[in-house]
Amino acid sequence: NQLIITRKEYDLLSNHLKLSSRLSDFNKDKLHNELKSAKIVTKDNLPEDAIVLDSLVTIQDEETAQEFTFHLVTPEEANMRLNKLSVLAPIGIALLGYTSGARVDWEMPTGVKKFKIIKVSRFVSENDKEIA
Repeated sequence: NQLIITRKEYDLLSNHLKLSSRLSDFNKDKLHNELKSAKIVTKDNLPEDAIVLDSLVTIQDEETAQEFTFHLVTPEEANMRLNKLSVLAPIGIALLGYTSGARVDWEMPTGVKKFKIIKVSRFVSENDKEIA
């Protein structure tokens, strides 16, 4: 599973990796290795189903089969009541750069969780209208 991200997301993740003391060793190693092999593309060359800032994402917990849908936003815009999840939340960091169908494992506060990415679409942040 190679990450496909823009320079903006790459820089965001790289800075978070350098500055965050909240990441577990498992997640630091995983993120470091993912960034080493990441494919950095321009926004025009980004696959439609690659998870980036302003993506609407549906994932499934592989253990419980429970599905979650959320809009990945900046930390300032995050609001869980509106299903707006910060890109710097543990699952936000874990999902950036992956595409539909990928399986992602990431250490959460409750232990390592495995997720399958079910669906990804993009939003325009100014008015939250889905791009057709």
